[in-house]
Amino acid sequence: MIRQLIRSYVVLVAGAITVFTVPVAFSLTDQLRDDTAASVEREAETMALLLGNGNPPSCAALVEMADAFEGETPGEVEVTDRCDTNLRSPQEDAALTRTLDTGDPTTDWGSSFIWGPELKITVAARESREDLDGRNEGPVVGAVRIVYSTSDLTDRLWTIWGFRAGLAVAVLVVAAVIGAVVARRLTRPLRQLNDTASRFSDGDLTARSPVTGPKETQTLARTLNQAGERLDTLIAAQRIFVADASHQLRTPLTALRLSLDNIADGVDDEFVKEDVEQATAEVVRMSRLVNGLLVLARAEAKVTVAEPLPLLDIVRERLDVWRPAADERGVTITLRGSADGRLLVLTSPGHLEQVLDNVLSNALEVSPDGGTITVRVDPRGDEVTLSVDDEGPGMSAAEKSRAFDRFWRGQGLTGKAGSGLGLAVVKQLVTDDGGTVALGDAPGGGLSVRISLRASTRSGG
Repeated sequence: MIRQLIRSYVVLVAGAITVFTVPVAFSLTDQLRDDTAASVEREAETMALLLGNGNPPSCAALVEMADAFEGETPGEVEVTDRCDTNLRSPQEDAALTRTLDTGDPTTDWGSSFIWGPELKITVAARESREDLDGRNEGPVVGAVRIVYSTSDLTDRLWTIWGFRAGLAVAVLVVAAVIGAVVARRLTRPLRQLNDTASRFSDGDLTARSPVTGPKETQTLARTLNQAGERLDTLIAAQRIFVADASHQLRTPLTALRLSLDNIADGVDDEFVKEDVEQATAEVVRMSRLVNGLLVLARAEAKVTVAEPLPLLDIVRERLDVWRPAADERGVTITLRGSADGRLLVLTSPGHLEQVLDNVLSNALEVSPDGGTITVRVDPRGDEVTLSVDDEGPGMSAAEKSRAFDRFWRGQGLTGKAGSGLGLAVVKQLVTDDGGTVALGDAPGGGLSVRISLRASTRSGG
């Protein structure tokens, strides 16, 4: 926006300069042409009077005047042979013929574009014979031509246009500088609003925008600040609810399980014991479901700012945690990819660990004994793709479309022990960090969980 404002300001000033300066420069150029032609023509007419005056003509005065003119100007005087002088004779051309025939002066600039290298003005010389109006109507007896070099005129022309061009450039530079200052001043409230909105999108609900600038931006800043305060209040209330629910739900379930265990220890009837064991299993399942719901609720309620964290360090740490469980079944966990240890991704502390735990838990559950789980890290521009491939039964297209739904349980993915919330938690955490998660087919026929995270512009190490 700043560039557009500066560009508009410079274009406006350039248009004003063009409208007011270019016509003045053309006017000065025309005036320079007219003044030069009139001055040279006056000199030629004076010499023509001397050439046609008397019998014989005033040749000595003509020569003296021509020498003085040639010494003071870049012009040369040429006359017809009426006078026996050392002055050159003009070249016979159409202009000379016309002047001798009609008595009218001719002006030749040598070019239709401004002027050529020489200005030629030819004036007829008449014998002194005045009519009743005082005009000399004597016969044409010769001609005087002045060949005037236009090099000085060209220099003056470049001075006229060069000065205005330099002045225009200086004005445009000043206009650009002033435009940049004014544009930055005008857009400062908008940039502050954008910074606040960016902090909101990163999870910092404590950000507030200064109420400055025009009334419109002040109103927008107040609205944005009020929205931030309301969101912060709502999320804080949700966090309190999650904490209270965690305590209130876990305590009775734990007490209920202990009671069932005590009943099982004091009962000898096998049928009663079987019923108690089924009830205990359901309580265990309910506890797992409550724990999953609490994790998901915390993920939805907790808004944190994403930070640049070392991806490979987190991945290696979680793989070391899961390898003992995989070794018990002969499952191999491998890490591949082209990333180095300095790679940073934007993620909230603890999110990526929870994501890897859920994905690796699912992969280990469906992997056959002796199988392989492949974890791959691939940087792709401003994104980093983290994929976890297993060798399990995989999922159909219909199952993949529902896998992120809450409480949905696929037999090939979660079996009977799953709560159906693992992938829902993964999607929530990844989305909160500005990433994406998708399911695909692994090269070996299993399931591939592909997680895309934002790469940090900072380098680690």
